[in-house]
Amino acid sequence: MEDILVACPQERDRRELEAAGLSAVLAGPDLDAVDAFDAEALVDELAALPVGGAVGTKDRSALVAALVAERRGLPGPSPQALVRCQHKPTTLEIARAVVPAAAPGPGDFAKPAVGRLSQGYDEEYVAGWLALARLAGFDGEAGMLAVERLSGREATLDGYVHGGRVTMMGVTDSSMYPGTKSFEAFAYPSALPDERLEELHDVAARLLPALGFDGGCFNVELFVPEDGPARLIEVNGRLASQFAPLYHALHGRSSYAALFELARGRDPAWHAGRPEGVAVSYVLRAFEDAFVEAVPDPQDGVELLVGPGLRLSEQPGANDPASYRLAILVGVGETREEALTRCRLRARALPFVLRP
Repeated sequence: MEDILVACPQERDRRELEAAGLSAVLAGPDLDAVDAFDAEALVDELAALPVGGAVGTKDRSALVAALVAERRGLPGPSPQALVRCQHKPTTLEIARAVVPAAAPGPGDFAKPAVGRLSQGYDEEYVAGWLALARLAGFDGEAGMLAVERLSGREATLDGYVHGGRVTMMGVTDSSMYPGTKSFEAFAYPSALPDERLEELHDVAARLLPALGFDGGCFNVELFVPEDGPARLIEVNGRLASQFAPLYHALHGRSSYAALFELARGRDPAWHAGRPEGVAVSYVLRAFEDAFVEAVPDPQDGVELLVGPGLRLSEQPGANDPASYRLAILVGVGETREEALTRCRLRARALPFVLRP
């Protein structure tokens, strides 16, 4: 069996592939760690590799993988479908047609048409995305988008599409550091009642086919208010790699394994159901810039996001406008409170040395 190409891998990919016992060809630079890249040359280089499928776990690397798969005639989402997912004005236009109750209307909240995590407009990032999107036939622009302000509990639905059928793998709840808009923790499974989970699945089941997305993993971020319909934040036509350890911890099966099955053109047959216990992905952050003098030694269940010798503002990787990510930890407990408490205690004990 030919290996799967993981295009432009991040360090997380290496760790999760090893944890899942998956073999892969890892090639290409982490595009978030380079200043610029030649999109056409990169796709040419990766398309020449003897692989049986191609995947990527960030927006731009997923688009690279789709371009490689299209060129090689391999299974996977089309590059055009990836562009529809990643270009928020296009996603919103389609959502207003097929899930109008979930689609936000025009408003005064400005967000980048193309972006990553909770960052603002990044010219360098957008230029790289546009170069790849042009290879997929996109001829539009990627500036800013103004939508109505939304509120409610934030949730992320993970799933995949195979043969036009949308399967929900699970829903994860998001929570912020108190008094901020910076994510602190993501808890799986969601505490939402079954009828709200079914509502989220219905949104995804109508929206992903309308976007032309098939043959890959996706995640949909939504606000779920106490009253009224769930409202769409964005669609990501890729695996939610940060949540892979949560599924692995509670189901004994990695979502990377499901992604690889899809890359081979096969149905992952994910029927995990609601698990016992709760797993949390916890983001340790600093809210002021500082010089990183020392970081903890590598350890299981901790993903270090900074290294010594640079200020937090100089570190590679993505942060939100108000904080800097230091590490991501995974904790498991019988309840959400237990898992979250374990994460907070462990995070507090990590020996980061930060000098103002």
